[in-house]
This record gives sequence, C-alpha cells and structure tokens, in this order.
Amino acid sequence: MSRCLVGLLLLAGVSFSQIGLADEKAQQPAPRSVKNSNEVVLPANSPQLAYLKLEAVKEVPAPTTDPLNGKIAFDENHTSRIGTPIDGRITKINVQIGDAVKAGQVLMLIDAPELGNSLADSRKARADLQLKKSALARSKMLFDGGVIAKKELESSESDYAAAEAEATRANDKLKNLGASNKMVGEGYAVRTPIGGVIVDRQVNPGALVRADAPNPIFIITNPGNLWASIDLPERDLSKVTIHQKVTIQVDAYPEELFDGQVLSIGEMVDPATRRIQVRCSVNGRGKLKPEMYAKITPLNTGGDKVIRLPNTALITEGLYNYVFVETSAGHLSKRKVELSSQSLDFAIVKNGLKNGDRVVTVGAILLNSELSSGH
Repeated sequence: MSRCLVGLLLLAGVSFSQIGLADEKAQQPAPRSVKNSNEVVLPANSPQLAYLKLEAVKEVPAPTTDPLNGKIAFDENHTSRIGTPIDGRITKINVQIGDAVKAGQVLMLIDAPELGNSLADSRKARADLQLKKSALARSKMLFDGGVIAKKELESSESDYAAAEAEATRANDKLKNLGASNKMVGEGYAVRTPIGGVIVDRQVNPGALVRADAPNPIFIITNPGNLWASIDLPERDLSKVTIHQKVTIQVDAYPEELFDGQVLSIGEMVDPATRRIQVRCSVNGRGKLKPEMYAKITPLNTGGDKVIRLPNTALITEGLYNYVFVETSAGHLSKRKVELSSQSLDFAIVKNGLKNGDRVVTVGAILLNSELSSGH
C-alpha cells in the first residue's frame, strides 16, 4: 500500500508541475516594442508590424509651383465631333458608346428627303447639260455653213455655259453630302472620318436630326491621345514654358504620377478669373479619362531633385514635422524634416532625408503614440 501511495503522489506531482509550467507560459506577454527617447524597436514577430508600411523614398524633379488645378481633355487633333449635313429621320444606328470604329465606317442611316431632291436636281442638271451641249454643236455647224447668224450661236454658247454651271453646282452639293449620282433612294449614311472610340452619342433610332443642330451627334476620339489643360494663375506665368515637363495626378489614382509636357500657353488672361489656359500632352497609360479633374505640377528645367513624401508619413508637432526612418531591421527612428512645400496629399522635403531612406508611410501616428506612451 505504501508503494502504491508513493507512486500516486509522484504522478500527481508531475501533473501539477506540468500544469504550472503551462500556466506560466500562457501568462507570458506577447513581444513588445522597446523604446528610447526617439526610437521604437519592434521584434520580428511584433504585431505592430502588420499595421506599418515602409517605402524607400526617391528623388523626383523639383516642382516650380504648387500643384495647379486642371483637367484631362480630348486631344482635338485626334477627335471628331460628327453631325449631319442633311435634315432627316434616323432609321438605324450601328454603334454604341464604347465601340471602336474605323475611318469610313457607317455610324447611322438617315431617311433624308433632301437627299432625294439633290439627286434629282443633279440628274436633271446633267441631262440639261447634255441637251445644251448637243444644241451648241448643232449651232456651230449651222453657223459654219452660213445658215444662222452669229447671235444665235452666241445664244447657244450662253445656254451651254449656264447648264454647265448648274450641273457643277448640283454635283458639288452631292459631294458635300458625301453622296453621288449612283445612289438610289433617300437613305443617307453618316460615316466617321477618323478611327477611334465612340465616347458620346446624342440620338436614338427614329429621332429627327438637323444639319444646323448646335451639338454633335457623335464624338469619336483616340483614347491614347489626351491633353491636360491648366488654369494657370497670372502670378505663375513666368514659371511655365513651352516643352516644360509636368506631372499629373488625379483622384482616381492618388498615388500615381502621370508624365506630361507643356504644348502651348494662352496668349491672353481671362479677365474674369485672371488665369491663362495652358495645354499639355499627357501619357494616360490607358487610365485617364476626359473631364477628370487633375492636379498638374510644372517641373524644374534645371534638373534639381527633391524628396517627395505622402502626407501620411508626416507627424506634425507644433511648428515641426517628423518622420519615422528605418535605421536597421526593426529599428525605427523619429527624425525631424524640413518641408519646402505641402499639397493636399504630398509634401516636398527640403532637409532631413536622402534618396533611398526607408520611411514609414502608413502607421506613423501609431508609432508616435507608442513612443509617447513610454511603456
């Protein structure tokens, strides 16, 4: 009995010790950050790392002004606004918004009585011209034979000239309509003069259209060619030049910069806004759309470079700005920086950082709170 009791006690002791060790491990705290006055050290398995984003800063060409208001626009050299040269009723529409079209493709068909009238006028004029031509030839023959007076010959020549002019007028009208004498009926086809993409359509089948309508029926453009227009304040006119490089930013892609170049600068100041229209080319990379609002920044032509940071990387305390810089793996040091300018989303760093420094761009406020807590 004593041996059994001792054995049971030994087994119980082992179980109690194992339970005690398990409880002790469960009560051990998760890895915590270690801090000094301006540095946070995060272990490799620290949960705080999941909330941080570190990026290497890069030098970019220095801007000459703060970002300027502008918008993305059609490149008018690769855009066609299509109406109709003739009144009528639409019988068929062959394209929808977003369709790609080729030059010469039929966009819609119109039932146009005026086309029928023009064809009839042209054919009548051609027939009359042929008649007057025969009459002139007969008059010349009779005049040469001494049968008729010269006055009658001159009358035939005048009739022929008038018929020729009328035939030319009727034929030119058909050419302006894009039609020819070979056409039959009153169906008129509206074609596109350029290839591109349909970006706007203002009509539906059965609608009446007029040649003098103020708005185009279709707008076709090449989406690979865009302009960016700037409303340039008068005070910044000296900072923008022809062929100057610019960067373009839009709300749809706030972290992306699109490259552009100044194409033209307006010759007059708008008397109401005191601004000048500046037109730039832009490489939209298939992402930019006409009428998007944009922030456009002219760049320094001298090749000067600056550090550009997202505002989420900045900690502002009083009059000063700070960022957290990774000095080594897990070591994040709070560093004072001096800004030269700051926009809605980005800031230009004048002093405090160099090209390639790894900076906390997301989670800087969390680190600053950790540093301030003193735990």
